[in-house]
Amino acid sequence: MTGPELKQLRQDLGEAIGRPLSAADMAKLCGLEPKEGADTIRRWEVSGPSGPAGKLLTILAMASDRHPILENFNIFDRWDVDEKERPARKAEFREKMRNEIRERLE
Repeated sequence: MTGPELKQLRQDLGEAIGRPLSAADMAKLCGLEPKEGADTIRRWEVSGPSGPAGKLLTILAMASDRHPILENFNIFDRWDVDEKERPARKAEFREKMRNEIRERLE
């Protein structure tokens, strides 16, 4: 994930949960220390995140309709899930991800 992609992700996740996310909110989602976390996010919005934070952000991105559900999480496009049920199951999964983000920010 690049810096501009992270910046866009912050906006996309904010839209997904219904409120704008600050750099401090993104730091909290990544488990960064409150004191320096927002500054770290702002740096990453230029250079891109590193290490486990990048992987975590890729997972959290699935809360937004603008980001694909990762292949290793995609249990909806299997032969044993009826095609008619797939959109509803994907929507349910995204809503669970949104609720996870809201809970992390409380």
